[in-house]
Amino acid sequence: MDTKAFKRSLNKSEQYYRNQGFGQKDEIAGQMKTEYESSLIQQLRDQQYKLVQGDVTIYLAEAFGFCWGVERAVAMAYEARQHFPEQRIWITNEIIHNPEVNRQLRQMAVQFIELVDGQKDFSGVQSGDVVILPAFGASVQEMQLLNDRGCTIVDTTCPWVSKVWNTVEKHKKHEFTSIIHGKYQHEETVATSSFADKYLVVLNLEEAEYVADYILNGGDRADFLSRFKDAHSAGFDPDIDLDQVGIANQTTMLKGETEQIGKLFERTMLKKYGPQNLSQHFQSFNTICDATQERQDAMFNLVDIDVDLIVVIGGFNSSNTTHLQEIAIERGIPSYHIDSAARIGPGNQIEHKPLHQSLTSSADWLPSGPIAIGITSGASTPDRSVAEVIEKIFELKAGASVGTLVG
Repeated sequence: MDTKAFKRSLNKSEQYYRNQGFGQKDEIAGQMKTEYESSLIQQLRDQQYKLVQGDVTIYLAEAFGFCWGVERAVAMAYEARQHFPEQRIWITNEIIHNPEVNRQLRQMAVQFIELVDGQKDFSGVQSGDVVILPAFGASVQEMQLLNDRGCTIVDTTCPWVSKVWNTVEKHKKHEFTSIIHGKYQHEETVATSSFADKYLVVLNLEEAEYVADYILNGGDRADFLSRFKDAHSAGFDPDIDLDQVGIANQTTMLKGETEQIGKLFERTMLKKYGPQNLSQHFQSFNTICDATQERQDAMFNLVDIDVDLIVVIGGFNSSNTTHLQEIAIERGIPSYHIDSAARIGPGNQIEHKPLHQSLTSSADWLPSGPIAIGITSGASTPDRSVAEVIEKIFELKAGASVGTLVG
């Protein structure tokens, strides 16, 4: 499939909305402000991201929460509901990885495409329906299905994700295999890989090193294909398809690791083919999302402060939130990943998700006496959610409500 030609055709369709919006931004701004912003968070910003109440000191990361791409996606979904008041509206996935935002959309009668036997079930979507593509994007196959069915498509794909798709198109044009640093089952990587001809998804540096060693020294082909089962294009052959490689990434991965993987493959191809032939066998473009980078950099600054523990707020299926937690773990700082203040219960209990583990409950998570707590949140987390967590902490530690501050 000529994915580039299809996207050009889609962009010309009167049933496709991406950049032009609906001219109702001002109308939904007040609603979003009420539902997602917080005066307490503004107070923290005004006080250099530090707030003391009783024996609790809160340090807030200087970059956190809603990024521009997420805010844009949510605003477009709200506008779509206003612009198409009578039509059925669907969304192909969660608009973003935040339970509160997705709950709000359901209350606005936006229906979510459900999974049946691991596959999205589009059987209920009819011609004339409005379908929203989420911030992570959608696969070319999904877009073609919706277009062929006569749906109105509202595409909220983050421009940074689209930038990665353009990179993959360049790889394909020159018959390079796209090596994508990401999680092969993540919606964004599924979408990105749909634009590729040949691709291989590597989760981390360890997997990248395995591939680099195979490029230089060969290996067990069956073991390779077994190891990367479901993480490569159909018919992928490691003995043929790793001759020319280009680097791409899921935009929410750890910036430092993406850079390491890029440099690893550059060194690998340099060693195998020599400097004079490098450009014929290796391509790399900067596709690291600015917002992801800023939040990770702010987290590195946060862990340098003398804090007793860190609370990371964001959806449990949010990749960028998980990577923020990894930074705290690497520094040996106790961390708690929660998706909302509702996870903080009475009696000093917290329900949280340790890295790569199931939800668990911990008792006495807040120690007695003075305490310094670092707070950050993923790019899909609204300010109000962060404020509600801080309020709960103050209530537990000081027995004092700051409800009047949260708004």
